[in-house]
Amino acid sequence: MRAHHEARTATALRVCDLSYAYPGGEFVLRDISCSIAAGESVVLVGLSGCGKTTLCHCLSGLAPKALGGTLRGTVFLAGEDIAPLPLSRLASRIGFVFQDPDNQMVTTTVEDEIAFAPENLAMSPAEIRVRVSRELERFGIAHLAPRAPNSLSGGEKRLVAMAAVLALDPSVLILDEPFTHLDERGRVRIREAIADMQREGRTLIVVEHDLSLTDFAHRYLLLAKGRLASDTTMPPPAFLDPEPDAAGNTRVAQCSPARTLL
Repeated sequence: MRAHHEARTATALRVCDLSYAYPGGEFVLRDISCSIAAGESVVLVGLSGCGKTTLCHCLSGLAPKALGGTLRGTVFLAGEDIAPLPLSRLASRIGFVFQDPDNQMVTTTVEDEIAFAPENLAMSPAEIRVRVSRELERFGIAHLAPRAPNSLSGGEKRLVAMAAVLALDPSVLILDEPFTHLDERGRVRIREAIADMQREGRTLIVVEHDLSLTDFAHRYLLLAKGRLASDTTMPPPAFLDPEPDAAGNTRVAQCSPARTLL
């Protein structure tokens, strides 16, 4: 495993005057600037539609490299402008677990899914086996190895998607609503995996509505209407999310009782 123990004073990601518009659309992100230190865990919060996932697309390079559109400003990864870097190079440095894991499944078994990206980078069979075993163990999904991804539950698919991205050992990981569709056991596994990645010194960027699950965060970036509204070390006040949950109920983001609200 690559070492991820850079000093927290080092900068993992720096965003300068970032604005982005999807093809044929208006700008959905405007003039965003921020820095994220190596080894830091940052939570992106805000009402649905405020630009959280779009910002993740930009940080990972998917926007505009794969999604098209217009991007203004610069994203630096460990001091390097990502604009000229191909997605194949970025994937081993900054991983992105989508909100919908079905969008990331490409093979016929869980084991092959986790091995897929390392194989594409021409890693040795021995190294691939080590990485697959490591991630199956990390997420407690070894029993799922021979299963077809499309036969899994939503929560199981999310765990497999995270394992597949981590198989490339990225130093920066973006998780878009990682607790969605998970039961309590699955949420515990995700929290344990996050703690494990923090111990490894990885930089984490997590999109989450339920702030009771984010006591691992060092900072909170609040987006509002495509702009960075606040950057704090404490959770922002609870806010009403107009997007209903699976039961049709409007969700309220709850802050951890262990923290003091601003």
